[in-house]
Amino acid sequence: MADQGEPSQSSVHAYRGDGVTVFYDIRRCTHFAECVRGLPAVFDVKQRPWIQPRNAPADRVAEVVRRCPTGALHYELDDGPPEAPDRPTRIRAVPDGPVTLRGQLAIETPDGELRDVRAALCRCGLTENQPFCDQQCKRAGWKSQQADDALDHE
Repeated sequence: MADQGEPSQSSVHAYRGDGVTVFYDIRRCTHFAECVRGLPAVFDVKQRPWIQPRNAPADRVAEVVRRCPTGALHYELDDGPPEAPDRPTRIRAVPDGPVTLRGQLAIETPDGELRDVRAALCRCGLTENQPFCDQQCKRAGWKSQQADDALDHE
């Protein structure tokens, strides 16, 4: 899991499977639903718990977790390497939404420095979870400028 210094761990839950543990941080989830579309047998919002990593091979679970653009999902393999950061770092502005980052990240937060490989940062300024997006933009009807959406760098 990402090295988060001293953040509130109460929002992070661990789900154990065969050869893999999936970590979910509800405060960072913006419901892109890459996990649900990618592996519905493991990520099923109609089930409790909604994450059931025993329902798929560990390497497949890890592959789908890596699709999570926000860093709300992470994994640890029992017999495998940790997630490697993208190189070069990639930055993408989601229309009417956050800026997503993938790479070797060091992000200053109110709880200290967070080291991670994926994140979705607020760009509307309305979030209550600085610096991360919490979908306040959608709830408030915030719209990005077309020039802002052109941000897509490596």
